[in-house]
Amino acid sequence: MNWLRAAEFKVGLLVIVVGSLIAVMSMQVSEDPSYLGRSKKAWFLIPNAGGLVKNSAIRSAGIPVGVIKDIRLQDGQARVDITVKSDVPMTTSAAIEIKAQGILGDAHIEVYPGSPTDPPLPDNSQILNVKAGGSLENLMAQVGEVTASLKVVAKNLEEATSQDGTRNHVLGRIVKNVETLTRDLAQMTTENKEKIGDIVDEVHDITSSLREVMTDNSDTGIKKTWARLSQTMKNLDEITGKINRGEGTIGKLISDEATAEKVENAIDGVNDMIGGANRIETAFDFKTEYLGEVGNWKTTVGVKIQPGLDRYYYLAVVDDPVGVVETTRFQYSGTPPQNSGEYYEKKTYENKLKFTLLFAKNFWDLTLKGGVIENGGGFGVDYYFFRRKMRATVEAFDFTRTNLRGSLSYFFYRGLYVNAGWNDAFNKNDASSGFVGGGLYLTNDDLKLLLTKGL
Repeated sequence: MNWLRAAEFKVGLLVIVVGSLIAVMSMQVSEDPSYLGRSKKAWFLIPNAGGLVKNSAIRSAGIPVGVIKDIRLQDGQARVDITVKSDVPMTTSAAIEIKAQGILGDAHIEVYPGSPTDPPLPDNSQILNVKAGGSLENLMAQVGEVTASLKVVAKNLEEATSQDGTRNHVLGRIVKNVETLTRDLAQMTTENKEKIGDIVDEVHDITSSLREVMTDNSDTGIKKTWARLSQTMKNLDEITGKINRGEGTIGKLISDEATAEKVENAIDGVNDMIGGANRIETAFDFKTEYLGEVGNWKTTVGVKIQPGLDRYYYLAVVDDPVGVVETTRFQYSGTPPQNSGEYYEKKTYENKLKFTLLFAKNFWDLTLKGGVIENGGGFGVDYYFFRRKMRATVEAFDFTRTNLRGSLSYFFYRGLYVNAGWNDAFNKNDASSGFVGGGLYLTNDDLKLLLTKGL
């Protein structure tokens, strides 16, 4: 057993032990999981494998999970074989991305295991989802393309802004057009200085006139007119308030059961007399209008008898505050006001009861009517729009002193409506005036509905 003590045996044993330790440590620190048999193999194809090095690390979420086993040419592309640790759950939706590493052109492979719900990727299978990330070569190619584009832009800009310019480019045409426009403007202002001065003076006069109108405190000024209009709207609000409270004739007509029953009986009687309620629709129309220039109210009570959808008859009694207009001339005592003659006129208005009897023909939203309008022959046109909630009316009558009247009505709640317009537009009767008012239009169905609600 002396050989066990020999120096050669001890040296050999030391070499074997040290070599074994180095082998074990190499396998432990190696990034290649195939040394211990705990690995999965896969491969993929890429157009360019520049920057990839055999046996370099493969990462997933920045953590080394395998190595590149081999890189070779296949079908004109680079085939890259990889080995991945077995604890990385590779599925059929796994993906590969080539990422740049530094500015020297190096690259590494980033592995995305795929969705956990997909089937596992078989060993030594191809990974189809491959994405080429940003590399220095791609970056330099894109920089080259941008540089070429900038050269073209710079050339076009130089041509467009040169002394002679060019119309071959949009920018050149714009520069030329701006130059032409400024030259024309300069020439126009030079040649028309006096006209431009006149225009400025006229604008100044207009603004001065508007200022005078806005600050006019006379009876015909905008302030007093606006005050009268506000008072008219206040009166209209009071009227609708009385109607809602059941005051007055219209209020009783809406809220008083006895009055509603009488109206219903009257309507039934009219229908029976004409020929049956099922064939004839009867309606009552009550409206009142405030004449702004006259300062008084005009009231109309009418009955509409409609035997068919295409025609109807309308009878009305009108209490007109401008039924009789008398104009008296007076001579100024003393010195007359500036810009006036020696005489001034004073109008006197008197109420007069008038009658209207019309026959109307309907054509969808258009109605033509004619007959007697306020004691004179005349005709008119109605047009409905906004789902028949608004009605525009134009009437002409009393052709010896033609009275042209226009109005606009809005039906806002179960027969209640407001209207506004202008009377005697040509002032042939010395009664030209704007008006605003409202009214109530009730049909058979409206009365039945009101009675039902009241019960």
